[in-house]
Order: sequence, then structure tokens, then C-alpha cells
Amino acid sequence: MKASEIREMSSEELSAKMEELNQEAFKLRFQNATAQLENTAMISRVKKDIARIKTIVSARKAQEEEA
Repeated sequence: MKASEIREMSSEELSAKMEELNQEAFKLRFQNATAQLENTAMISRVKKDIARIKTIVSARKAQEEEA
């Protein structure tokens, strides 16, 4: 997911996507621990998507505080 796509989402959509990604990250970690995960790069991708969302959310909060 690109940062530009994330910026276009509303706050509600971001919180829903964050919840979805956290659940996916848990499932991937569990699959990795049980040696059932074929593509381990998916863990990094999900972590980076979570970080992008957190960055955009914190930037929005900073903008709101300034205004």
C-alpha cells in the first residue's frame, strides 16, 4: 500500500485498516512460528504498512493541534 493511498483514506477507514493489518500481522507471525508461512517477506510488508498508517495518523493529529 502506498502512502498516497493512505493519505486519501478517512480517519475511520484508517482505524479499520489498522485493525485489519494488526490481525494479519498476528496470523503471519503465528504461521511463521509453526513453519507454515511460505512467503516471509509478507511480514515485513505488513509491518511497513502499519508504520505508514501510524505516521499519517500522527501527522494528522499534529496538524489538528496546530489549527
